[in-house]
Amino acid sequence: MGVLDVLVATWTYFVTNWDAFVGLFTRHVELVFVSEAVAILIAVPFGILAARNDRVKRVVEPLGNVAQTVPTLAIIALMLPILGIGFVPAVVGLFIYALLPILTNTIAGIENVDENTVDAARGMGMTDWEILRKVQLPLALPVIFGGIRTSTVLNVGTAYLAYFISAGGLGVWAIGGIQLFNTPRILAGAFAGAALAIALDGALALVERRLGNDSGAGQSAAAAA
Repeated sequence: MGVLDVLVATWTYFVTNWDAFVGLFTRHVELVFVSEAVAILIAVPFGILAARNDRVKRVVEPLGNVAQTVPTLAIIALMLPILGIGFVPAVVGLFIYALLPILTNTIAGIENVDENTVDAARGMGMTDWEILRKVQLPLALPVIFGGIRTSTVLNVGTAYLAYFISAGGLGVWAIGGIQLFNTPRILAGAFAGAALAIALDGALALVERRLGNDSGAGQSAAAAA
């Protein structure tokens, strides 16, 4: 079977299984978005605390590194005896794996804000909270958002492994197709995930670029002050 024949067979599989695709794609998006939202809600505050407190940093950074080095499938498998199978354990596993890029970028973004800018803000009578909210976070936001972007795209690929604990998603086609030696099914699942990753990366890149432009303008204004 030639490449063109495989592509035609893949397209035919899409068309004839469209309703199933919509359900699997929707579940994949849910897995990514829910786990990513929880990771952002946890990693950003802890990243800010770690950047401002060395004691917290010594605890948080190693935990994030450990979470990233454990294989994703192992994390998801560990959820099985604790939470069983389905959507919730898959989200927990994906959330753990999504933490590190957001955490490290948050710490780096806060720590890399120009000290002269911070000193200038302190000289104007700002409190530490005001400096964080009005100076450090706006300037660090593009870096933080870069971590969110990386984490989100990685999670699109990682979410395929949710198949192994019956959480659905595009892994039902991609991984299930491997087990069935069904090439059109494999490619249909893979192409859909790749398209999702590219779309999310493009959208987040636009937002990141906008944040970078706003940050540059804010830094120029602060320097002028």
